[in-house]
Amino acid sequence: MKSQFDYLDHIKYLRLAIETSRKARESGNTPFGAVLVGPEGDVLLEQGNVEITEKRCTGHAELVLVEKASQIYDKDFLWQCILYTSVEPCAMCTGAIYWSNVGTIIYALSERQLLSLTRDHPQNPTLDLPCREIIACGQKDICVIGPFEELAEEVIEVHKGYWER
Repeated sequence: MKSQFDYLDHIKYLRLAIETSRKARESGNTPFGAVLVGPEGDVLLEQGNVEITEKRCTGHAELVLVEKASQIYDKDFLWQCILYTSVEPCAMCTGAIYWSNVGTIIYALSERQLLSLTRDHPQNPTLDLPCREIIACGQKDICVIGPFEELAEEVIEVHKGYWER
């Protein structure tokens, strides 16, 4: 599946995901954000991480977003949607996206780039496992696009100082 939007649309929605990550940090959570966009380009849901404020070890933005989306929309509709995220989805979130049936994942910063920020911080023991590898092990032709190097500094700015002990 190819993304139905153009490059400038991707930048616009990724910046919204980055802003959502900023709001997550401001609310006391780790700085990650995700946005679900429908086939017509409308923003359906926005979600930041909630693992700290809701005391949910699985409170990652992408997982919480697709849980909500799967309660609202059917799988055929979700297949036409795009999940934009500030950072490449972790293994857990990629699995949730796979099972929700969202057809496209687009991210700004890679998991490997995130690891260079978080290092060995206990709040985020980053797995060095690209979401493409997880998707490739499945039976769905989910489109994965990213990273967007031109947005790396914008994502990193939100994370500055957060991972210092």
